[in-house]
Amino acid sequence: MDFWQRYRAIDARDTRFDGQFYTAVRTTGIYCRPSCPARTPKAENVTFYETSAAAHDAGYRACKRCLPEAVPGTPAWNLRSDIAGRAMRLINDGVINRDGVEGLASRLGYSSRQLNRILSHELGAGPLSLARASRAQTARTLLVSTQMKLADVAFAAGFSSVRQFNETIGEVFDMTPTALRGTAVRGTARHHRTPAATTALTLNLPYREPFDPGIFEFLAVRSVPGIEAGTATSYARALRLPHADARFSVEYDAGAPGRPLVLTIGAVDLRDLPSLLSRVRRLLDLDADPVAIDSALEADPRLAPAVRTVPGIRMPGALDPQELLVRALIGQQITVAAARTALTQLSACGSGSRVPADGLDRLFPTAAQIADEGYSLLRGPQRRIDSVRAAAGAMAAGDLDFGYGDDFAGLHTKLLPLPGVGPWTAGYVAMRVIGAPDVFLANDAAVRNGILALAAGSADAETGGWLPRHTPDFSEVSPWRSYATMHLWRAAATHPRPTAKRQAPSLPHDPAI
Repeated sequence: MDFWQRYRAIDARDTRFDGQFYTAVRTTGIYCRPSCPARTPKAENVTFYETSAAAHDAGYRACKRCLPEAVPGTPAWNLRSDIAGRAMRLINDGVINRDGVEGLASRLGYSSRQLNRILSHELGAGPLSLARASRAQTARTLLVSTQMKLADVAFAAGFSSVRQFNETIGEVFDMTPTALRGTAVRGTARHHRTPAATTALTLNLPYREPFDPGIFEFLAVRSVPGIEAGTATSYARALRLPHADARFSVEYDAGAPGRPLVLTIGAVDLRDLPSLLSRVRRLLDLDADPVAIDSALEADPRLAPAVRTVPGIRMPGALDPQELLVRALIGQQITVAAARTALTQLSACGSGSRVPADGLDRLFPTAAQIADEGYSLLRGPQRRIDSVRAAAGAMAAGDLDFGYGDDFAGLHTKLLPLPGVGPWTAGYVAMRVIGAPDVFLANDAAVRNGILALAAGSADAETGGWLPRHTPDFSEVSPWRSYATMHLWRAAATHPRPTAKRQAPSLPHDPAI
């Protein structure tokens, strides 16, 4: 977006741009979200910044009226595959809190000096400032959503000391932590200690509307008993985080004011809280811009009816990259139900959770556990079992290292040499691990069935009139073809398979678990 496009957005107070850029006003020394209700400043007094950290580094403070930190994240971090996008995904996952700037730079293949120069040029702030802004955002969420002690909030947000926490909150928000907590609208937020010396709390997750809750059904039918559970409006999970085991549930209430997404964390080590919040947001694709995505998809007549029926479709992410690769390998060329059965068998080699409750008492097996003995629990073609064992062994040995900080090309380079991994598997992992928005799985049987299902429901179904006029890989809707894939999977699952033409033998069957 250029300057005037952004200025028109703030003049219209368009909420869909909240979190995508920040507006700083020289005459007030304040930066705001685009939808701030304050009077629109004169254009000559406005500077736009890509990140709140850049605005703060330039000497601006957060607006107390619109609270620019209380918005969904920037969708560009998934759309961008450059160093800036990759770095922001890792910063949001808490890498700097755990490993420092050197650790972040090492993961990205740069020196810390080079990384600082690149991020300062691209985003207007260096990695430490970006991490600081992320901590401030997490701290604000905890202050206004819970009654956690201020010291607990400080360390949960990633600050190294209470003094650093107090100074940052004062500089960013021009308020003390206690005053910032006083701005909260009192609700049902809760916080208490669990017996395992972990923390439990409840808070709302911001997102951009519209929101299609179908992502919960996607996760529910793929849930492994004992590890995860889901319904049409909720999802719960036990998982392993860098410092300790955790447990959470998310519930969507379409009938409540504001249609909240309520995250209930049953247990988490405070040091893992930023990582957990980031991964839950990635899992549910809460930083997406559904208006922009739907507008692009609706322009294609093949997808327009589906988009009008299901606005705001989301692309599920991954809570653990290594786990997702194992799920993808097992889910190839078999049905969702069969893959779920296989994963349930495999889960027997996993460890018990240290914070069990609500029927969630196990953790998904580690790569080492699968490589040592878990592969023997699998049934089916030996080639698939060998592929799972080889991938797990490579991950356990450290020979295969991938995650949220990879780009699309780099991820393919790492995965394609593995036995049993082809373009479909690598593309599916890219969709779910790094949130790659422009993946189209053309050789997927469910995608082909979805195309036929949508064609059968179109006005000119007898001739398939719209098919010859458009590219088979849906390049017209780039860079949102991953979301087109989600619509086609939905169509294949909810519409009877056309029987006019016999299908050729499939490659990958349903979307991998």
